[in-house]
Amino acid sequence: MNKIFSFLLFLFAVSNSFAQKDSLQIGDRYAEDQIYASISYAQFNQQPSIISKSGFSFGVSTGFIKDIILNKQGSISFAIGVGYGYDYFNHNLKVEEINNSTVFSESLNLNSNVFTSHNLEFPIEFRWRTSTAIKYDFWRIYTGVKFLYNFSNKFRFEENGTQFSYHNVSAYNNFQYGLTFSAGYGVINLHVFYNLTPIFKNATINTESIDTSVLKFGLIFYIL
Repeated sequence: MNKIFSFLLFLFAVSNSFAQKDSLQIGDRYAEDQIYASISYAQFNQQPSIISKSGFSFGVSTGFIKDIILNKQGSISFAIGVGYGYDYFNHNLKVEEINNSTVFSESLNLNSNVFTSHNLEFPIEFRWRTSTAIKYDFWRIYTGVKFLYNFSNKFRFEENGTQFSYHNVSAYNNFQYGLTFSAGYGVINLHVFYNLTPIFKNATINTESIDTSVLKFGLIFYIL
């Protein structure tokens, strides 16, 4: 009975939300609170010189973002959100955790070498758009910064028929941030994320610093 009551309450809240939006007139004060979802092609930037280019990699994310309008027309706003992101990298850097220390070496004679991560996301955006209170399809340009907190990472590779796997390596940079840019029309928009922090802390390979960061570009979907 409690589950049924909760479900009915949810339906009422959703229908009431849409009813309020449908009753708005042009010029009314309104906000674009949204669920977002993105899928991106990903690559490592600033790899060490002895590491070759990474293979096909991708990232997906989803979350909710709250819109705080800055003018009556609703064309300019500030937004803050929370979400979840998953990254999969097919890379060429051998990463091991030995005696609570992360060891890096060149990926030689490995049959596979992948890295996955799970992150909490905290996007902050400055938004411009051509929407009105009753116009749902519009041009938009959203730019800002996204903060990441990594709560799980895993490096695994196969060498000479043996699988190796290392969870939450000590050199991984759990707190990261980067610039975001989204632009498009309607639900589907182009999206870019450029990480400003390296994914490893105080990491070196053959005395060369590992300043590897992440670049993603793909599509983001905003759902009212």
